[in-house]
Amino acid sequence: MKLSTILSSLCNGISCVILLVMGLSTPGQTEITSLDSANIDDVLNNAAVSLVNFYADWCRFSQMLHPIFEEASNIMREEFPDMKQVVFARVDCDQHSDIAQRYRISKYPTLKLFRNGMMMKREYRGQRSVAAIADFIRQQQVDPVIEIHSEEELKSVDRSKRNIIGYFENKDSDKYRAFEKVANILRDDCVFSAAFGPVSESERFSGDSVIFKPVGENIPDMAYIGLLDNFDLTYAWVQDKCVPLVREITFENGEELTEEGIPFLILFHLKDDNESLEKFQQEVTRQLFSEKGSINFLHADCDKFRHPLLHIQKTPADCPVIAIDSFRHMYVFPDYKDLSVPGKLKLFISDLHSGKLHREFHHGPDPTDSAPGQEEIASSPPKSSFKKLAPSGSRYTILTRDRDEL
Repeated sequence: MKLSTILSSLCNGISCVILLVMGLSTPGQTEITSLDSANIDDVLNNAAVSLVNFYADWCRFSQMLHPIFEEASNIMREEFPDMKQVVFARVDCDQHSDIAQRYRISKYPTLKLFRNGMMMKREYRGQRSVAAIADFIRQQQVDPVIEIHSEEELKSVDRSKRNIIGYFENKDSDKYRAFEKVANILRDDCVFSAAFGPVSESERFSGDSVIFKPVGENIPDMAYIGLLDNFDLTYAWVQDKCVPLVREITFENGEELTEEGIPFLILFHLKDDNESLEKFQQEVTRQLFSEKGSINFLHADCDKFRHPLLHIQKTPADCPVIAIDSFRHMYVFPDYKDLSVPGKLKLFISDLHSGKLHREFHHGPDPTDSAPGQEEIASSPPKSSFKKLAPSGSRYTILTRDRDEL
């Protein structure tokens, strides 16, 4: 039957006009969800994936992004019509400064990714085009859990990466759903796999289980002993295993680490020098765990980061080297061999917080520490090198922030 015949049979006075107007409306056009304090938690918590544009109307980069963001949203709405799958949202940071502060927005526009209401560390930094943003969202829809189909696959797990493997009787269970939700949130930090039914039997001694396989062939596996159907407990355990206390800094993640806004304590080591890295990790855990919120503990490849080493008058031949970058200056740990001396590394951090490192660079050792008759030596510490990894001013409007206080 022709459309005109159907309309004719339905027309009755003004109702015909209404039907025709509805038929002529542009398909696929959607409104971007505007977030405020009243709806933000409800909207984000009820979507598997949310991409949020934090913007300011006076920012020209924000104005440039608006039509691109809206078109990408329209495309995604056609592909994923269920609002529980994908949400495109925006926050006017001038009108809702409390939300901007909550999510530590330091530049406009910022595109933050949320999974099941939790903000991901890695925001969207890709090309600002409709195709690139749409492809990014499609990637988020890929199942984060790799299904294992044979015992041979279980034995050939890549031990150069951190692996979380679940062993379940079947997929249709609260335990697996909690595991899948954890995998969705932490997919950037670990490789998640799962075996079901007969393939998983050898590891299900007393029911479903989850195992962490650390990097390295000779490092023993760790089993989760908590309640698998409790998301909060499972997430906390997996996050502790997948997000190490000491992270590697690369050119790819340098910008996001810099944006966290806290000083770096960095071990520069040769790529194959795992012994120094393990020793550094042990001492950071032993001496500095309580400093976790005030210092970023990192390690870097000496060859890749030759430039920061030159700033502190070092070369890869001097590695391993430990240094602090405060985003104002860089300070060198006097002697790597003292790393294991009880309290030595902690004192180095305390001297940063107290201002002693900065003061002594300019004026020589404090009077209480200097030998009798020692003269003050005026000097200037090397300037920060990693501050240069901060966001580009050609893509963002950078908010004013006095980082010299660090």
